[in-house]
Amino acid sequence: MTLDQLRIFVAVAERGHMTKAAELLGISQSAASAAIRSLEQQHGVQLFNRVGRNIELAQTGRRFLPEAKAVLERAAAAHNVLEHVSQTITGSLSIAASQTIASYWLPRRLASFHEAYPAVRLSVTIGNTRQVETTVLDGTADFGLVEGRTDSDILRRAKVDVDRLMLVVAPSHPEIAEVSRGHPDISELRWIIREGGS
Repeated sequence: MTLDQLRIFVAVAERGHMTKAAELLGISQSAASAAIRSLEQQHGVQLFNRVGRNIELAQTGRRFLPEAKAVLERAAAAHNVLEHVSQTITGSLSIAASQTIASYWLPRRLASFHEAYPAVRLSVTIGNTRQVETTVLDGTADFGLVEGRTDSDILRRAKVDVDRLMLVVAPSHPEIAEVSRGHPDISELRWIIREGGS
């Protein structure tokens, strides 16, 4: 017995008419009749009683109908599972990120992404802003995350979050003059800075 035979049987049983069932299924009436006949012959049963030009379910057909429907429902459920699985997003995603983002902002977001898309392979490259920009430009990374300005005119930029910088000094540090209220004058301070491009 095949799923097609079961579909035809259920359609004929529900409509009580071979031609209407065939039209519904988009097959010829002779194909529908042949499927029913084959199903009956395979199992040595009579599923329908022919009454003039109409047909009605025989006792065996009435007993078989709920089982046939259940099989078709299970087959549909199995089909849906495969459809869902086939839509699983796979592939790889390469991210370049600056040091601060990679250390503090990115980890929990990567964990959430991996939970949502476990079949996607993730890789992260860490560098300064200029290195991240170069990595994206040469195609090594799919996208980059930086805090600093980038120079390239061909990259598209989007703000994904905000960061607040804070100046922290030792209690023994001399008072810092303010350019305006709440804005320290940092131009006269001595700095230890990172490499160019950071």
